[in-house]
Amino acid sequence: MNTAKRIALTLLALIGLVTSIKLSFIYWDANFNPYALSSFCSINELIDCDGVAKTSHSQFFGIPLALWGIFLYFIFLVFTFVDKLQNIQIKGFKLFGFLEVFKNPESYICALGVIAFFISMLLAGLSIFEIKKICILCFFTYLLNLLIGIVGKPKDENIIQVFVTSFKDFISALKIKKYAITFIILAAAAIGVLAYTTISDVLAPQVKMQKELEYYSKPDKRYETTGNTLGEHNAKLIVHEYTDYQCPFCFVLNTMMLRAVNELKNLKIVHHNLPLDIECNPALPGQMHAGSCLMAKYAIAAGYQGKYWDMNALLFDKEFQGEKSILENAKAIKGLNVEKLEQDAHSEKVLKELQKEIEEANNLGIEGVPAIRINIETKIGIMPYEELKEKLIKAGAVER
Repeated sequence: MNTAKRIALTLLALIGLVTSIKLSFIYWDANFNPYALSSFCSINELIDCDGVAKTSHSQFFGIPLALWGIFLYFIFLVFTFVDKLQNIQIKGFKLFGFLEVFKNPESYICALGVIAFFISMLLAGLSIFEIKKICILCFFTYLLNLLIGIVGKPKDENIIQVFVTSFKDFISALKIKKYAITFIILAAAAIGVLAYTTISDVLAPQVKMQKELEYYSKPDKRYETTGNTLGEHNAKLIVHEYTDYQCPFCFVLNTMMLRAVNELKNLKIVHHNLPLDIECNPALPGQMHAGSCLMAKYAIAAGYQGKYWDMNALLFDKEFQGEKSILENAKAIKGLNVEKLEQDAHSEKVLKELQKEIEEANNLGIEGVPAIRINIETKIGIMPYEELKEKLIKAGAVER
């Protein structure tokens, strides 16, 4: 490899390495640091590095793409200086003597650059057409990958020959017993690490949350409840939840709460209505969930007959299709007087109670749903169930 090519590849790889490290910090802040400010490349709805980092497409096998990028550019640097590295000696011992098997580094760099570029194009397509957000730093690395592939290409080989050479060298290396054993060990270790990161999602909270949403967004008969009290009547820990019956994330939070009272003692859940419907919540900037006020009224009215949580489950489980459908579905609740339910739902008493709930939520600074209040801590949005359960236990709930 001539000096000019080595310098060019070194600069490109270092730029890619620095960019990937920056993307790693952006990923960390977006997913693990609730107090982080927006990054410099989150400019608007379209150009939003933070937004891209928060999606499930920002990782592969549970590892952030930015970390894959760091690994890739590090490999580029190793191949760029592979002839120099294998000659480094300490007291006559070649520290990186094993690098002798890499006989055609320019071919490897070109092949990896081309592969990385094609993968980059797939990621670009996902970004534009599915996520509908663009990470400008990511797109910058996509161009770097292409440049590295072009610069690294040997003069006497075409693209097909580059891949053929790389494959032949790989097979030749595996014919040497010590390198074959080393490869098997490294491959097994890599598979183990990738299996762990994929299963645990320890580095991909957005994937973990997506799985949680899919799991808890379906009605679960194991968590059915009845009456006006959810949990233990005299529990020391009282948790307040604020929801809108047409909010899908509220359904998820509610299901998590139902599971929590099945697994924990000394816990009581109190439900509060915060419908995002200007009919009863005029402070909203615009209409969001028309009909939510009516649904909330029916929940409160059902509570007058000791069927609050029965109606709560019904309103969450059934798609809202108007008052007629609520009344028809309510007939399935045993012991509920549907005629009285309808009268109460339209009473002044229920309206005042609903308005009081909305006012109290607003006074607490709760303007969005779902939200929960554990002691004096208020959390808007949802969290993974295990994290929620841990918070409840720390606050005073006890495992059954």
